[in-house]
Amino acid sequence: MKTTNTSLRTAVWAMSTSLALAGSVWAADKPADKPHIKINSKDIGGVVKSANGPEAGVWVIAETHDLPVRYIKIVVTDDQGRFVVPDLPKAKYDVWVRGYGLVDSDKVKSETGKLLSLTAKIAPDERAAAHYYPALYWYAMLKMPAADQFSGKGDMPPNIKNLPQWINMIGNNGCVGCHQLGQLSTRTIPAEFGTGADGWARRTQSGQGGEPMTAVAAGESGGEIYKYMGDWTDRIAKGELPFAKPERPQGLERNVVITLRDWMNEKQYLHDLISTDKRKPTVNAYGHLYGSMEYSSDNMPILDVVKNKTWTVKVAYTPGIPESLGAGHAAGKDPLQPSFYWGNEKIWDNHVNNHNSMLDGKGRLWMAAQGFDANNPDWCKKGSDLPAAKAFPIDKSNRRVTMYDPKTGKFENYLTCFQTHHLEFGFDKDNTLWMSGSPNVLAWINTRVLDETHDIKKAQGWTPFVLDIVGNGKRTDYVEPNQPIDPTKDKRINGSFYAVMPSPVDNSIWGVLREYPGRIIRVTPGANPVETALSEVYNVPMPGFGPRGGDIDGQGVVWVSLASGHLGSFDRRKCKGPLNGPKATGDQCPEGWSFYKLPGPNFVGGPEGGSAEQSYWTWVDQHNTFGLGKDVPVVTADLGDGLVAYKDGQMYRLRVPYPLGFYSKGLDGRIDDEKAGWKGRGLWQSNGDRTPWLIEGGKGSKPLAAHYQLRPDPLAD
Repeated sequence: MKTTNTSLRTAVWAMSTSLALAGSVWAADKPADKPHIKINSKDIGGVVKSANGPEAGVWVIAETHDLPVRYIKIVVTDDQGRFVVPDLPKAKYDVWVRGYGLVDSDKVKSETGKLLSLTAKIAPDERAAAHYYPALYWYAMLKMPAADQFSGKGDMPPNIKNLPQWINMIGNNGCVGCHQLGQLSTRTIPAEFGTGADGWARRTQSGQGGEPMTAVAAGESGGEIYKYMGDWTDRIAKGELPFAKPERPQGLERNVVITLRDWMNEKQYLHDLISTDKRKPTVNAYGHLYGSMEYSSDNMPILDVVKNKTWTVKVAYTPGIPESLGAGHAAGKDPLQPSFYWGNEKIWDNHVNNHNSMLDGKGRLWMAAQGFDANNPDWCKKGSDLPAAKAFPIDKSNRRVTMYDPKTGKFENYLTCFQTHHLEFGFDKDNTLWMSGSPNVLAWINTRVLDETHDIKKAQGWTPFVLDIVGNGKRTDYVEPNQPIDPTKDKRINGSFYAVMPSPVDNSIWGVLREYPGRIIRVTPGANPVETALSEVYNVPMPGFGPRGGDIDGQGVVWVSLASGHLGSFDRRKCKGPLNGPKATGDQCPEGWSFYKLPGPNFVGGPEGGSAEQSYWTWVDQHNTFGLGKDVPVVTADLGDGLVAYKDGQMYRLRVPYPLGFYSKGLDGRIDDEKAGWKGRGLWQSNGDRTPWLIEGGKGSKPLAAHYQLRPDPLAD
């Protein structure tokens, strides 16, 4: 699917849907009288037809509750409407058809080894068809503030200076960073909440997340977000439908097999999952998945994907540390307003706040988790003889590092002076674990030293971000961020890495700064990172803005998710001017940036060239774990129900069509068996909406783990 053909394909799809609804036939090859479908005893195969003939590019869903976890497998029909759902565990399944231009077919009871003839149902009207569109198509209906509303000239607060900044605030760096806006539960308002702006003011005060949501909506946006969101849901309630329509899966998109399993519980959400060591994706082959619970729980879920079983292990922490979500909830106070689903019940009770985890080459799990009180010991602070503390003392840390060894079942809490958020292992002989999240420094643990000495004080370090203004390739005395450039001194800059990316090319460390309009920073550690590390900073130029998650490929190119609706890339090799010196303060290499529009419609009146799609994270498949090739960037489509992979100028949409409302969060790729072809590899991802009960199925729904695989054709078993 080429990005340049998106508008054309959308138009073709719209025309096809219109014809289908009028009783005409979808454009598809006619099947043979007896189409050949090869299956084995673990498969379910067949043909999908409607009153209009064979249905190409629609999803066939097989679901069972017979296993210890709910198990779902989804495939796409080929040009003749044929399908094979491969490698199903022995169970009884409900099988049905879902697709654009259709409404769900009747569910058919089946077992493995069966060939089925499934009857698809043409949608009776546009409203029925639109029910199955990804959230993105509904979210794009949100009206944009006019240009005269910004910079204190209109109703917007002075801190919101333009439309891109507004989109960034409500998008992947704001509301969409936690919730999938546009799915059924968010494009409608409970009648008890009211309508318009009042309904949204009530909504954002609900439950344990009410205080931080209200701080953004009523504080940062001055309450203006309520007016625009209220108008949006009111128009939908009156019958307005999306102005754009999605196209059915095409080409390689029809080769995708998606397997879903639920885990955790119906009240507490998952943020991330991890399956392997990114540097060597055969680590933990066919092994357990580990979930990151963030604010929701101290009980870490573990999923056995072979036996389809799940359980939890309580993460260790020092007794007495406060709950992570806030003192008010920890003290038993009611939320600002009751949850529509849970009332005043306290459903989140987290202390460790495990945001994200990584596996090392030994299969040990390293977590960005809070194992100790936030107050640091004296050796982290001013006056300490620790070299890093001398360079940049740190008084408090709200999230540190915990290690879990699955072989022994034991946890080890490490008292890091610095704060953590995301973490990645480097490619050096010390197996350095690099951290994001600590304000104004890059931090790390030398795990080789830690394993040898068991001394976390000796094994950790951090360094400030210092630009080489002098231009001599060495770190000299520097001026502070609030001081003017002095060509005889270097300059320290403020910032906090959100994503952290060790380069496999030259051992430099890159970071994404989650801010508007956004920056990335490159750090060269040098022989003694605490004292010698130098940084380079590169601002994100228009049309891109609002970076969040990012990753690096095997050539050293950085890829980032942008609130502008782009996948952005930065290639330092393209830079033409000096990368240090008094002018190298962020704008020295706009030519290093490239932007690729994410699939889907843009807002009417939105910034030109982008999409309304919002992406939390970009992950690069350095080892071809999925099957599209090495160094393919994979983007979370937070409003598109899945992933988008970018390869050779084409965007491939990997949608989870059931349950509706799948919200993409952390992902990685694992190779279970290099000799097993497509069956031995795939991508793993969590459904990470903070309110998992807003997904199709409603209250009682659990978080999901998704496995994406790419077979050679739609009928491969």
